[in-house]
Amino acid sequence: MGRDYYAVLEINRNATDTDINKAYRRLALKHHPRGSSHACSAERFILLAEAFDVLSDPRKKATYDKFEEEGLKGGIPSELGASGAWSSGYTYHGNAEETFRQFFGGDNPFADFFTTDGSEVNTGLSTLRGQKEKIQDPPIERDLHLALEDLYYGCTKKIKISRRVMNEDGLTSSIRDKILTFNVKAGWSEGTCITFPNEGDQGPNNIPADIVFVIRQKHHPRFVRQNDDLYYTAHISLEKALTGFSVEVETLDSRLLNIPINDTVHPQYNKVVTGEGMPLASSPSRRGDLIIRFITHFPEKLSAKKQQLLKQALTDPIINI
Repeated sequence: MGRDYYAVLEINRNATDTDINKAYRRLALKHHPRGSSHACSAERFILLAEAFDVLSDPRKKATYDKFEEEGLKGGIPSELGASGAWSSGYTYHGNAEETFRQFFGGDNPFADFFTTDGSEVNTGLSTLRGQKEKIQDPPIERDLHLALEDLYYGCTKKIKISRRVMNEDGLTSSIRDKILTFNVKAGWSEGTCITFPNEGDQGPNNIPADIVFVIRQKHHPRFVRQNDDLYYTAHISLEKALTGFSVEVETLDSRLLNIPINDTVHPQYNKVVTGEGMPLASSPSRRGDLIIRFITHFPEKLSAKKQQLLKQALTDPIINI
């Protein structure tokens, strides 16, 4: 009587493809010569590989289920064979390590499933031919520092990255450079993310990570940005704060604004210039506001005469003419 491949894998004849895959995975890891101290493990490991090679292939399995091992390996007479059945004799190639490698994937798959002390690592498998499920590496985030002018106008950026790429043989890899190009849209704000899917290091058993660039805004010598508004700080004297003046502001697009200030500049006073802020990312034709804040510089010392004149000017009653 021939071998019972179902018994070898410790499953019944109604086992599904998933059952076959799970059984081989469990037993192959258990009896792999590099993970077991039993002398008979090598022989059992080869037999497990042969059983899986037959039962995981629909044509071989169909022939085995109908004609057992004798018909599978001896060949099926043409008058007995059904359409699609195995007609020539089957011979297992005998390389159990190759079956193991094809099942789990990778150049050294055994290392992926055992720790240094030989204990099994819990990994997920797909149901397709028992291949190890590929898990994507975590995203790789990098800060991208841009000038405020870049975010005002929009621009095109090119960044060179170095990453590990699989060679054509599917087993070895090498480090190669790649240029990533993307457009920065006018009005983008700090924290905006640009994602390049699957541009991380490649490997036989992984899905490459996404590379994510996070926009960081560089310090600007004139403006502070808050959302779509730009804040500008003007330094003025007490005289100007009380009597009025004009303030000049050079915009990001190099225009010179001359803004009259006719109000008394008190500590909470801000001057709002509508439509002179950052473009809105959702509607670049619209803009936020330019908000001017003031720092008033007081004189360090006043002569007695100036003090008297100032006191008189501030306390004289208002005369209506």
